[in-house]
Amino acid sequence: MTAAPRLLIIDDEPQFRNMLRRVFEGEGYAVTTAETGAIGLLRMKEVPFPVVLCDVKLPDANGVELTSALRSIAPTAEVVVMTAFGSIPDAVQAMRNGAFQYLVKGDDNAKLLPTVSGALEQAKRRDVVPHEVPSDPFAGVIGRSPAIQKTIELARKVAPTEATVLMTGTTGVGKEVFANAIHAASARAGHVMLAVNCSALSGALLESELFGHVAGAFTGAGKDKKGLIEAAKGGTLFLDEIGEMPLELQSKLLRVLETGDYLRVGDTVPRKVDVRFLAATHRDLLQDSANGRFREDLYYRLAAFVIRMPALAERPMDIALLANFFLQRFAAKLRKPITGIDNATLELLSAHAWPGQVRELRNVIERACILCDGPFLDAPSLPLELQRSSSNTSTSPVYDLEHVEREHIRRVLQHTGGNKTLAATLLGIGITTLYAKLKKWEG
Repeated sequence: MTAAPRLLIIDDEPQFRNMLRRVFEGEGYAVTTAETGAIGLLRMKEVPFPVVLCDVKLPDANGVELTSALRSIAPTAEVVVMTAFGSIPDAVQAMRNGAFQYLVKGDDNAKLLPTVSGALEQAKRRDVVPHEVPSDPFAGVIGRSPAIQKTIELARKVAPTEATVLMTGTTGVGKEVFANAIHAASARAGHVMLAVNCSALSGALLESELFGHVAGAFTGAGKDKKGLIEAAKGGTLFLDEIGEMPLELQSKLLRVLETGDYLRVGDTVPRKVDVRFLAATHRDLLQDSANGRFREDLYYRLAAFVIRMPALAERPMDIALLANFFLQRFAAKLRKPITGIDNATLELLSAHAWPGQVRELRNVIERACILCDGPFLDAPSLPLELQRSSSNTSTSPVYDLEHVEREHIRRVLQHTGGNKTLAATLLGIGITTLYAKLKKWEG
């Protein structure tokens, strides 16, 4: 029999606390309650809970700040923060401290059950016991924004199939990370996944790399050589930057996808393919097809299942999560006692456009860790262009009231991941008022 999921509720209002207990016990949860932050921490130390529902205003603590302490006790736990009064700074800080979600009492009561359920699923994925629960290949994908969660869901659904997958999106968004996760979640996970960057090799070299060659096929081919298609037998082959593949080679790849066999360079005996193909591109392949740069028939063969990877600008709420993830990795690698990122630096990171996407963020954090000598990453550790962009913004204020209001609402929507209902609550206006303002500015 499966054990009931455990939930810790920290709230100093007896009636609300008991109401929550009844609701969640009715849903099959094993509920423990605490009326203060200190008692909540004690309960967490006794038996770590996978999910904590915590009020912001407690007699002895602030729930936003308590989030960090709870997760330091149980790093895989998820904390849902509740408050009677929506506060933008609190919501932002709660997410930075690792909260799963920030809810407003009354307005968001209908979201309590699905939010806690989602937090429990996330906690299960992060707290994997190898001999009890199979490892989740997508656990390494960092992000809680709706955009990245939708992408993960699509990848989960296609992973167990044999469908060819085409991942699109600008360079640096993490297409190879998803390719690895899809392979690891497939029936071919026990076999190798190989990758080739189609833009890194000339046509002749790429053909030999993919298909292999026989001795004497060309000058320097002294012996037979396996290609990646053969070497990846039983597994997966990831064709990165497929849009850069020369047209003459595209026709040979199309034959592989259509017939299931291929020829080594210089050979006359076809060989059978036993490999799953994943591909990625930053180009618009349909437009390239119209311009004669890419074969239309190959595009439709590759695009059996397309996953569009969101740019970092579409998932701003994930910037702090990613930055802290890279911080932990590089601080450990460099053996530096850096424990976090100060608020001013997080503001700079959140305000940056990140044209280089996740890859640029990773490189910035690595550089900052190398330069940082204190316990927290600070602004002087960042590249000058990030510091200057903030300075330029602050020294050129705009005083027009409508512009300020528009910018403020844009930032709130950014921090709520596009959730207009939550944004309206935090702004203290009605949802119809918010829609009217957005419609006016769009026009």
